[in-house]
Amino acid sequence: MNDSTARSILRKLFDAGLRAADPRAVLAAQLPEPPRGGRVLVLGAGKASALMAAALEDAWPEVPLSGLVVTRYGHAVPTRRIEVVEASHPVPDAAGEAAARRMLALTADLRAEDLVVFLVSGGGSALLALPAPGLCLADKQAVNRALLASGATIGQMNTVRKHLSGIKGGRLAAACAPARVVTLAISDVPGDDPAVIASGPTVADPTTFAEARAILRGREAAVPPAVLAHLEAAADETPAPGDPRLARCEFRMIATPMLALRAVARAAEAEGLCPVILGDAIEGEAREVGTALAGIARSSAAHGLPAVPPCVILSGGETTVTLRHPSPGRGGRNTEALLGFTLATAGRGGTWALMADTDGIDGAEEAAGAISTPDTLARAAALGLDPRAALDCHDAAGLFGALDDLVVTGPTLTNVNDLRLILVT
Repeated sequence: MNDSTARSILRKLFDAGLRAADPRAVLAAQLPEPPRGGRVLVLGAGKASALMAAALEDAWPEVPLSGLVVTRYGHAVPTRRIEVVEASHPVPDAAGEAAARRMLALTADLRAEDLVVFLVSGGGSALLALPAPGLCLADKQAVNRALLASGATIGQMNTVRKHLSGIKGGRLAAACAPARVVTLAISDVPGDDPAVIASGPTVADPTTFAEARAILRGREAAVPPAVLAHLEAAADETPAPGDPRLARCEFRMIATPMLALRAVARAAEAEGLCPVILGDAIEGEAREVGTALAGIARSSAAHGLPAVPPCVILSGGETTVTLRHPSPGRGGRNTEALLGFTLATAGRGGTWALMADTDGIDGAEEAAGAISTPDTLARAAALGLDPRAALDCHDAAGLFGALDDLVVTGPTLTNVNDLRLILVT
């Protein structure tokens, strides 16, 4: 297989995964019956929330709707009845705080006959930034930055963030009582835990202040004194499972990482390739996950295990990057995992890989990820680039950018976490 064909196939497979998680394709089938006597309030947060709101409007053209959703800057789409505002991700800003306050205010006069539809997707935790009493936005920003740099998992980050919030960890659902609340979710978290997606604003929280404190200690994250004092005081625990205020809450998963992986596998079979899905919840340090995936690719090439070439080895999940360099370069978890993979395959012929985030943004970069080819290291050497140095200073995106191998999609308006595709011929 030549390079052009391999690249084309990888991108076609990635696009198949995106289509499977498009809110316009999956949301309508999961909608509840509209209330007969009450009103419908639509709230939402996440990188896909604006397109989810537009899909809801299209599905319910005759149902009176009102509400507010908050999405990342650049991710808004036109809507007619549901207001869309934009805010910052991954570090929250004042716009996200204002949106969260407005959402809580909208729940003030809800009645038992009303329906709240909450549209949630990845990114909602940072976008819905309402500090708990006694804290300010700067405190939450400092915690976000510290946890992002520490290599904490998304579950760990959200455990902490729920206990610093006035709206997450089930608090929004409690504010909506006695109305019925139906949450429609696009999962971006390993394991699809409803309490972790966007820090679970409408889901009972099984975690505690003590767990949040332990995470900060274990990650050695430097956070403001006010944050530590708030966690130590533990004055207002999040609504736990069984809380009567959440008795009328229902959670419906409309798109998941596995849904996207299965769509990619079907597309691979249509291309005459044997797909194997390793899993949808793979976590760990990005470069180390890349190294492990390289070993699996070599095994397929040499032994036909876990798949006989031509094959595609698929995985999802969310890796982490622990910043070790004082001046990090340009790179997110997918490009860093891909560079680890590239170094470990050491230019073996017949192996290509695409690793990218389904939201179109790999970390803070304006690229979804990148593609590795059998001659990536040779082309880097010809340009005088040092891949190992790029990995050490977290500049994987800089290296792949110099090789014109970045995958640029723009905002995809969905988010089912990372897709890692390895083509072995």
